[in-house]
Amino acid sequence: MINYLDNAKTIGGVVAELPQASEIFKEFDIDFCCGGHRLLKDVVKLQGIDEKAINEKLNQIYEERVSSYQNKSQEFSNMSHPVLSTYIEDKHHSYLRKVLPETLELLTTILRVHGVNHKELFDVYKLFGTLKTDLEQHLLKEETMLFPAFNKEEENKDSIQKVSIEIINEHEAAGEILSELRRVTKDYQIPEDACQTFQNAYRLLEEIEDDLHQHIHLENNVLLKNYDIR
Repeated sequence: MINYLDNAKTIGGVVAELPQASEIFKEFDIDFCCGGHRLLKDVVKLQGIDEKAINEKLNQIYEERVSSYQNKSQEFSNMSHPVLSTYIEDKHHSYLRKVLPETLELLTTILRVHGVNHKELFDVYKLFGTLKTDLEQHLLKEETMLFPAFNKEEENKDSIQKVSIEIINEHEAAGEILSELRRVTKDYQIPEDACQTFQNAYRLLEEIEDDLHQHIHLENNVLLKNYDIR
């Protein structure tokens, strides 16, 4: 059995090796995107998590991965940086550009209809508005300043390092907003008087959170792993 709680394994490193570990970490409420640089053993101890239980779950998905390895596609950690950048842009950036305005429209509607009885919607609307604005400029920064630099990575290491610091800091800020949204909505609990639009809005907020966790993990813990100076 592999000891995933040894002194060398970071949370992000485990997810880079075992992408399905992200589901285990969500189950135990472990931040694997913005907090991916932390040692897993330290977080498990800090949060009072059963060491044996989480290690057994991680080993289970490792065994499943080994048994199906021949049928799996290339792991993210084995992708070249230009290829991984393209994947992130095609999958995660495209998704955000589609879903952010859709979600804002739904939030505007439910705020008008339900805002009188659900004051928390004003906070949700404000938080999401900030997140949307920040992410839109963030995507452009990555697409114009970061991703193209990987095409000639050796020549651009200094500029990549500089922009990586900004990118990772912006990830931290996005993570804080996501945490606050979850707190304000009480883990996206649907009120009894919620209409279908209300339900759809909260569903999209959770989907955005999940996508951003995957997105940030790939960048912080795989793409920018060698540029993280924290």
